[in-house]
Amino acid sequence: MTEADVVYSDVKFTKSKEKATVTSSPNESTYAEVKILKTEPSAGSQQQAAGGSKVTAERVAVVVLSALLLAAVIALGYICYEYHQTTGHLQKLTVENAAMRKNITETRCEVIMVQKPCPQPPADTCHKCQEGWEQNGPQCYYFSTVKLTWEQARERCRRDGADLVKIESEDEQSFLMQTLRDKMTEPEDKFWIGLTDSVTEGTWLWTDGTPLNKSLTFWRKGEPDNWTEVNNTQYVDGEDCVRMGEKCESGLKWWFDEPCTAPHKCICEKSAEIDA
Repeated sequence: MTEADVVYSDVKFTKSKEKATVTSSPNESTYAEVKILKTEPSAGSQQQAAGGSKVTAERVAVVVLSALLLAAVIALGYICYEYHQTTGHLQKLTVENAAMRKNITETRCEVIMVQKPCPQPPADTCHKCQEGWEQNGPQCYYFSTVKLTWEQARERCRRDGADLVKIESEDEQSFLMQTLRDKMTEPEDKFWIGLTDSVTEGTWLWTDGTPLNKSLTFWRKGEPDNWTEVNNTQYVDGEDCVRMGEKCESGLKWWFDEPCTAPHKCICEKSAEIDA
């Protein structure tokens, strides 16, 4: 122990007057030296305090991380909700757009009929589809509910002066998609379209002989895959014809290659009749 740790104090003691044998002056005093040690916290106490601070800091960190994780989960849930809401709204707008276009076409036809006769037919002549056919612009579509092979389906369309549908735009694919959703009864309830590579494998042609525009295709992910066995049935020629339809999913990627001899419904297409 160093001198810096010691505090000195002078304490004055007065001699007792009861002892008559000792002669002393009343003012005579005796001094004693008393040492008082300064107290300091022990090393163990310091370590305990430091340990307590560390535990408290760890608890605070856990609480903060838990709060951040909860906030992230809530944010992710909100984003998913907004995505589904936006997708549903987009589908609704697509349906409303198709209905509005159909209504405009019918209204235009009525106006033209009222204005007859006219010396020269207007450039935008009114197009009409026969009963049972769906109209989209100048084209008419028939959705057959009879399941046939691809060749049989094509013959079915030809009897009505049509052919299996040829899809040439995103607008046309969207129209067919929205219409098929109401006509499909199950996921595998798909429809033949007029696309095949039966002449040369990998070279896709429409029924009129024109090649498929590779910048305008609507293949499902992983398609075409040209399987030679489907549902334990062997197909020597693979999958050379195309069907479309997807009841429970959004988007336009609805094309699947399929063996041409498989039975499916079909979509026929022909130009609308012109009202002169």
